[in-house]
Amino acid sequence: MDLPSTKPYLIRAIHQWCCDNGFTPYLAVAVDARTRVPREHVRDGRIVLNVGYDATAHLCMDNDSISFQARFSGVARDISIPIGNVSAIYARENGAGMAFEPEDETASTATASSAPDQDEPPDPPPPPVSRAKLQRVK
Repeated sequence: MDLPSTKPYLIRAIHQWCCDNGFTPYLAVAVDARTRVPREHVRDGRIVLNVGYDATAHLCMDNDSISFQARFSGVARDISIPIGNVSAIYARENGAGMAFEPEDETASTATASSAPDQDEPPDPPPPPVSRAKLQRVK
């Protein structure tokens, strides 16, 4: 019997840790045909999204996908991301988080960032994804 992936559980845990500690959780996503995001914000097949409670509505993180509504240039958009397309989740303020191995056709080499409705310039993308790793957080 195959055990379920730990990836969605780890994503939810890092998200909760970020929110509990006043950090902004960012999700790095490899975009493909299964990913529903504003294509005008996709760069080199990737997008980075602010998934904090202040930036999202109806946030749902289940074992297969992440879905929510977010505003881009003042327009509410429905976002849907397969768990397999998530390449990292991290705190914007200090970069602490976790990166994941790309799955199936989500293997892409470049990264760019875009965050919904922010007045400040976008933050640099997370480090390149090479292997899943656990980082000690103090």
